[in-house]
Amino acid sequence: MPEPQDLEAVGDDTDHGPDRTEAFDPVEETRHLRAREAAAGIPGLDGYALVVTGGPGEGRYWTLEEGINEVGRNLDAAVFLDDITVSRHHAEFRVAGGSLTLRDLRSTNGTYVNRQRVDVAALEAGDEVIIGRFHLVVARGA
Repeated sequence: MPEPQDLEAVGDDTDHGPDRTEAFDPVEETRHLRAREAAAGIPGLDGYALVVTGGPGEGRYWTLEEGINEVGRNLDAAVFLDDITVSRHHAEFRVAGGSLTLRDLRSTNGTYVNRQRVDVAALEAGDEVIIGRFHLVVARGA
């Protein structure tokens, strides 16, 4: 009796591609949205901040100064994220003229905005930025 073989072994030319099925958990999605909304406005804040809503240091936040604010494991970074999933010079946030932009600094694990990998992105209050295991929400003074 012949041994069972997978489709690739018998020469199937059909490209099935990677399985892109995602599970949707409405309870988790609602919790996630509420955390983003709660973190989006900080009373008394003048300008922008990043709030950790998931991952190490949840609840912690950093105020972003006018100009360039580097994020990474570099001890001199304005936003120091101490985790191996974060590159030393991971990304930078630029505050200029009341706007906020993010630029990935060719990090190993990438930078994500609202679950999409980005190289550069304009940000607004409530946007979620994922850097390594850190889920950060952009906050603006309320």
